[in-house]
Amino acid sequence: MFICRMTFLRLIPQKLTFGPKKKEKMKHWSRLLKHFYHRYEFIKKLINAIWIFKGCLFVYLRVKAACCGYFLCYYAAAFHWSCGLSLRRSGWATQTRRAVKNRASHCAVCRGDPLTGSMRTTMGWLWIAVATCVLASRSVKGSDWWWEYEEGIRHYSKEALNKEFPEKTRPVSFKHPEFLCPDMSPSPSVPSSVEFVKAADIKVIAALGDSLTTAIGANATTVLGIPIEFRHVSWSIGGYGTFQDVITLANLIKLFNPNVLGAAPGKTVHGMQAHISETGFNLAVTGHNTFNLPGQTRHLIDTLRAYEGLNFEEDWKLLTILMGMNDICDYCKDKALFSVDNFIHYMTVSLEMLMNEVPRMIVNVVQILPMQTLREVQKPTPGCLLQRSFCSCLIEPVPRSPELRELVEVNLEFQKRLEQLLHSDRFFRDNFAVVLQPFLKHADPPRLQNGKIDMTFFTHDCFHFTMKGHEELAKGLWNNMFQPEGGKMIVNSFSDPIGLICPPMEHPYIFTRPIAAKSKQPKPQSDSQTIFLLLIVGFAHLGFM
Repeated sequence: MFICRMTFLRLIPQKLTFGPKKKEKMKHWSRLLKHFYHRYEFIKKLINAIWIFKGCLFVYLRVKAACCGYFLCYYAAAFHWSCGLSLRRSGWATQTRRAVKNRASHCAVCRGDPLTGSMRTTMGWLWIAVATCVLASRSVKGSDWWWEYEEGIRHYSKEALNKEFPEKTRPVSFKHPEFLCPDMSPSPSVPSSVEFVKAADIKVIAALGDSLTTAIGANATTVLGIPIEFRHVSWSIGGYGTFQDVITLANLIKLFNPNVLGAAPGKTVHGMQAHISETGFNLAVTGHNTFNLPGQTRHLIDTLRAYEGLNFEEDWKLLTILMGMNDICDYCKDKALFSVDNFIHYMTVSLEMLMNEVPRMIVNVVQILPMQTLREVQKPTPGCLLQRSFCSCLIEPVPRSPELRELVEVNLEFQKRLEQLLHSDRFFRDNFAVVLQPFLKHADPPRLQNGKIDMTFFTHDCFHFTMKGHEELAKGLWNNMFQPEGGKMIVNSFSDPIGLICPPMEHPYIFTRPIAAKSKQPKPQSDSQTIFLLLIVGFAHLGFM
């Protein structure tokens, strides 16, 4: 694990004795680790934040070192002390080493004595603890994202790693013009029907998804900033500043209801546990596939139930889900796991969980992108090596190859099957609705006047969106919410900025009723039919019938 290797560098004791071969080997690894440690400044901050796992990491790394020639008992003696006590964030490694040295003199193995039964038991538990720590450290990662990131940046030169791209970031002084609508007031009373919910009636906002929703690298100045998740500027839930600072769906809702709960207030780092005070209700996870969506959904439901200040039964909630693009990126690795059927299955399971357990919720399910055009993003910048790591199934096939044709067909099938699932009344109730927002269905990457890709919309990995791209996604989603099914805007190209619309005066509510539900409504009777029925009832009462 990337973080473990960095931590290992800090935990190596200062005075060690090796044989010639082992010494040479350790020198090699030490140089390599120090190279990584000093090259990535942000890694130093990550290391200092791993204090939650300090005990387990300590044992794992010490015993790993023991395999290279250390005295095993040296670490066994420190096990209970290192894992059982709470150490300060700063200087804990030094304190541990000092305490271990004091205790090592009492170890039977260090003196050359044979192991007793109790010592064997202790060592057995030590190895069990080590195995547990290894599993825990892997679970922190959660996916292969870190490995893919390391593989990608391995090919960059030092100059390329530290090169800054100011055009990909947002100056602090930048401000958008104000956005005002004729009607920005809430309903006179809390709506009881999902069909009459205005933007100002939304009390809670949330989001589920993958790296596009965590906004990974969205405001990074260099390639080294890619692992930072800029959740506070994420298109569907970012809560940084106001609408004038950054356009997000949450900041748009805040114009109508400044007290909305759940907007993401801060940044996180991929692979590191983050508190809700940093993520808000943005519970998306970088690198997740659709089979992870039920787990995210369960996490969201439990979080909403337990959150103080939120009325779970009465407050109207707005959730946005965008998931499935990682399935396309990983399709060639396991065609059964990332099949269209599995995509629909896990999406259905998640939506049914929400429908059965969460009252008063509107769910935006955003249609996935046509991903073939992302292959073009690498053309103007040959250094976009991370793109190949993150989405190899899309990037590696040669043009017009059978593998690429199959992937494009699967991408289209994902879109069609999602439409079939959601263009129905299956997920429509009086207090719950799922709406497919299709604005990305045919979206083409933004281009310059010469036809080349506008790289200011893409991060340094040439795959994810910068803040500029996130804002266009936010505007597209907002517009779709106030357009009826069959009349929703579909973006053909992001080359031209999307103009925001206000909720229509004749229908100031979020459109939630699907066409399928409308077609099943009984037809209203005409006046003549009503009069005829009244005459029949009257004659029946008079005894003529």
